[in-house]
Amino acid sequence: MKRIIFLIVGLLAMNLTFGQTDFFAQLADSALTLTNQKVRYNPSYIQISYPNGDVPANMGVCADVLIRAYRKLGIDLQKEVHEDMKANFDKYPKKWGLSRPDRNIDHRRVPNLMVFFSRFGIVKKISQSPSDYQSGDIVCWDLNGRGVTHIGIVSKKKSGDGKRNLIIHNIGGGQVLEDCLFNWKIIGHYAYKK
Repeated sequence: MKRIIFLIVGLLAMNLTFGQTDFFAQLADSALTLTNQKVRYNPSYIQISYPNGDVPANMGVCADVLIRAYRKLGIDLQKEVHEDMKANFDKYPKKWGLSRPDRNIDHRRVPNLMVFFSRFGIVKKISQSPSDYQSGDIVCWDLNGRGVTHIGIVSKKKSGDGKRNLIIHNIGGGQVLEDCLFNWKIIGHYAYKK
């Protein structure tokens, strides 16, 4: 009887270790579910509640994919970014002419997210090797070489040739899953778990 109990406990422990409990796999799955929602690209400034505020569910930008995916796992990037910006405003970009944090928009700006992930996440190497980009990783790009930034989450799904993980992002066509990892210059690669 003791052997059976130890066997059951061991199998349960293995399932917790090797099953769908890996945070980054869950994050990738969370982001993938967002591709089922119809969302139109809309970068408008909108006042939202705080904490756990979000723009209307039928609209969003690239950063909203991350915000929504993390929120499904109980992490409020709006609050996390805002709290850090309140305490460390000088560490964040000054591109928007603000003199203080704005909880309505700061977490929706890719350069701010890059600073936040650099401060509190794992900064991963930038390479041209597809195997360096794992599901649940966050990737940032410069779209045109002039500072137009973009962000997405690496999924578990593979490209048609099986060489690259697909990306979950919103670049204008809604929250989609695409083979676009190396379409633009990668400027950031992170893993973040609170």
